Amino acid sequence: MDIELLHERSRIIRMVRSFFHKKQYLETDTPLLAPDLIPESCLEVFETQRLWPQGSKRDPKPYWLIPSPEIWMKRLIAEHRQNIYQICKSFRNSESSGHLHSPEFTMLEYYTMNATYMDSLDITQELFSFLLSEPLPFLDNAFELKPPFEKISMDEAFIKWAGFSLLEAAETNGGLEKEAQQLGLDPMPGLGIAELFNLIFIHTVEPSLPQQRPVVLLDYPAFVPCLAKKSSDKKTVERWELYIKGIELANCFSEECCAQEVRQFFENEKAEKQRHALVQHKVDDDFWKIFNSGRENREENGDKISGVALGLDRLIMALCGRTTIDSVLPFPI
Repeated sequence: MDIELLHERSRIIRMVRSFFHKKQYLETDTPLLAPDLIPESCLEVFETQRLWPQGSKRDPKPYWLIPSPEIWMKRLIAEHRQNIYQICKSFRNSESSGHLHSPEFTMLEYYTMNATYMDSLDITQELFSFLLSEPLPFLDNAFELKPPFEKISMDEAFIKWAGFSLLEAAETNGGLEKEAQQLGLDPMPGLGIAELFNLIFIHTVEPSLPQQRPVVLLDYPAFVPCLAKKSSDKKTVERWELYIKGIELANCFSEECCAQEVRQFFENEKAEKQRHALVQHKVDDDFWKIFNSGRENREENGDKISGVALGLDRLIMALCGRTTIDSVLPFPI
């Protein structure tokens, strides 16, 4: 990474901090090592150990590098109830390196009180407008990144680029498998509905997304497990992902605040991890209790929270007009 890009990376990170400072978000600084993690069956993690002084009879204590600061930030929100953000290193195992992935990467994560996923979209567009308000020496076509972003629902995206309604096919026994076969994807026997969705999305929809300007995919199907609040129709969840030139940059939820829903998610994903994960990790089986705070369902009492996880290296890559994150990392792996 040359010195000019290093300066530009530093300037962009300073501007991100300035944006959230002006909006009175509290910057947090949480641990990278965790004694337990939120179970996510789609992610693999790194495990390490805390060794005690020589001669101690205590067994080594396992820790895991965080795949995102979410596990800590939600605890802070539960206790202090205010807008927070964080820029930190995150770690994901068993992923390719170089073009768009790195096992160690920089994450920008921000949570907004009394907000939905659409409020978070407005804030994210404000962030882009702020970052684009100053000259970008390495970017010739900044207009491609300027809000407003193009918005399309996941079901509309499937209709447009895969040729069928995702929600209708999902309600038919074997519907998604049949559609995958018709698209020539040759799915393996026994794939679940979420796996079939992912197969079609990655190979058919994602490569077809507009390249000329940022696009936001809204309202993911409810059968894809995540900690997002269900929409009123119960078929979708309040989630969006932001893509720039076909590359996923950010993921956002209206956060699920129902303690029992969070508990059920943990139980389901923990069981899935135990069946398939390459690296097992400890799960805090009492994590769901932070959503209670003496109330059965926080959401019924008017609590709304929305969170965004944004890959900062990919954002810097886009703002610098580069095509790989290696080019904007001081020490690529």
